[in-house]
Amino acid sequence: MRIGAAGAAARLDAAGTVVLALVPVALALANRSSPLVVGIAALLFLAGTVAERGAETLRFVLRPLASPLGLAALAFLGWCLAAFLWSPFPGLSARTLSEFAPTLLAAYLLARLAPVRMPGWGPALAAAGLAAACLFVVASLALDLAPQRALGQRTALFMFNRPLLTFLLLAGPLAAWLVLRGRRLAAFALLAVTALAVLRSISGAAALGLLAGAGLFAIARLSPKRAGLALAGLTLGLAFALAPVEGDILARFMPEAAHERLTQSSSRARVAIAQSFGAAVAQAPLAGSGYGTGARFADVPAAAGLEPEMRTMLAVGHPHNSFLQIWAELGLVGAVLGSLAAFLTLRAAATLPRGLFATALGLLGAAVAVMFVEHGAWQAWWTAGLGTALAWLRTALAAGPIQSE
Repeated sequence: MRIGAAGAAARLDAAGTVVLALVPVALALANRSSPLVVGIAALLFLAGTVAERGAETLRFVLRPLASPLGLAALAFLGWCLAAFLWSPFPGLSARTLSEFAPTLLAAYLLARLAPVRMPGWGPALAAAGLAAACLFVVASLALDLAPQRALGQRTALFMFNRPLLTFLLLAGPLAAWLVLRGRRLAAFALLAVTALAVLRSISGAAALGLLAGAGLFAIARLSPKRAGLALAGLTLGLAFALAPVEGDILARFMPEAAHERLTQSSSRARVAIAQSFGAAVAQAPLAGSGYGTGARFADVPAAAGLEPEMRTMLAVGHPHNSFLQIWAELGLVGAVLGSLAAFLTLRAAATLPRGLFATALGLLGAAVAVMFVEHGAWQAWWTAGLGTALAWLRTALAAGPIQSE
């Protein structure tokens, strides 16, 4: 490689690292910005790779897709495309894919390229950016959103939900990198300020994700790997298996006192939504109702035979449960392929050193908890957050084994 090309690659990688590190700051200031920021970072790292590797870039980028996990992920995505064939709203399906696919590609490029290309100062900058973003959120909440009014932005408490759910994903991998570098106090401070921001917010999903992630991390760190893997596998299995009957289970067993405590989270409406989508799954169990049809699910053929009140609840846009959305749109085949990819991801995590294994399971626990109660499966901001978190986790892995081992 020419010296000039090496210099250009280094500059592009440095620029990509800065952009990636600023994801939490950008989200704190503009809560829809992460897909754009992640996309820019991915393009910079890809350009750096092309400058260095030239024609070998494509083979390097695609190599992981030949693994069992890569093939399972491709099979799942292939089924998503196949589900266009029976979608009653192909235009809606295409619009959904146009949001999801570019961000998914950017997330993959980041997870593949950033860990092996970024300068050593990258994770430290990202940790500082995450801490600053969390403190900004905490200060904004304490000041009754005065900074947002000064900036001419919306002054609604829920505007921090997306940033905080992303911060939740990023904190563990970045803290693991700090521990790896012997900065345990800094790692603890980063986790503490992230937890403070989450608990000060109104996001019940973020609080649940924090609890689930911390719990699974502790179990994986303190018990034999086999126990952590068993619990994580059980969590994934139940998330997929119970999704179609979640609403019926909650309607039967959730006590009234729990609903009273969760009034702000609209728990009764969520149960009714889950029941409605579950009933629609039963009408099209094998192949689902078509990819990306959530926004008009009340009008899909599977909804035609449901009671009017159930069809009304289908009009919310998505079931607030990504696993249930996969069942509703992609059916049993989609659920099987999605669970296969998830379990192969868990198998890959089992090969990590103890500290990073626990971090990976903590990330999985937080993500599964959030996906079970919030948001659509194909939303770009969530995909961007997961891709960024995986990039930082792989960066910590590239730095070497955890010091305590």
